Amino acid sequence: MTTQTGLTTTESSPVAGLSHDTSGGISNVVLGMLLFLTSEVMFFAGLFAAYFAVRAKTDLWPPLNPETGEQFHLAILPLVGPATVLLILSSFTCQFAVWAIRRGDHVAFVRNIAVTFLIGVTFLVMQAIDYVELGAEGLTMASGPYGTTYFTLTGFHGAHVFGGVVMLGVVLYRGMAGQFSPRHHDAVEATSLYWHFVDVVWILLFSLLYLLPGKGQL
Repeated sequence: MTTQTGLTTTESSPVAGLSHDTSGGISNVVLGMLLFLTSEVMFFAGLFAAYFAVRAKTDLWPPLNPETGEQFHLAILPLVGPATVLLILSSFTCQFAVWAIRRGDHVAFVRNIAVTFLIGVTFLVMQAIDYVELGAEGLTMASGPYGTTYFTLTGFHGAHVFGGVVMLGVVLYRGMAGQFSPRHHDAVEATSLYWHFVDVVWILLFSLLYLLPGKGQL
């Protein structure tokens, strides 16, 4: 029999007792995630290439905001910068969760997955608020190539963050139900790979959209 006290969960499910990897090779779940992420790398590479192509053909980047007569400006504060820091932090908490389940520390595993999940939700909320504020300033999908590329890049990334949050939620639920153990946690490993990928993509997007100097500044 097994017990559960507070956040402490043990192998309360038969699933948790299954062998994590009997052959010494990579599991099918992790391999599948790696193959999926390979396709996602190509997908985002295409989006980045499209962005640079549009930017190269434009004399002034960011372009002028027709409502103000000034160039569009993407503010790092008060939302995007803190959201970026939080997302990077979540990559650490996610990895802490992986290390915890590998050594059988279920309390630390559940705690870190829960923190990662909450940070992911917070990031999405902050992004939604930022979208609203940008719209109020006149930057929308209809704001020419600049608005289209910005919302396409960040929107697809946001969709991937949402997918990651769903995966983290499932992992958190299963972890609290005691379905993971040092021998059986392929879903945790696969989810962490996906979440790290989402973080890396955002770092690239943040550098490209917010840190890369403009072109043809007035």
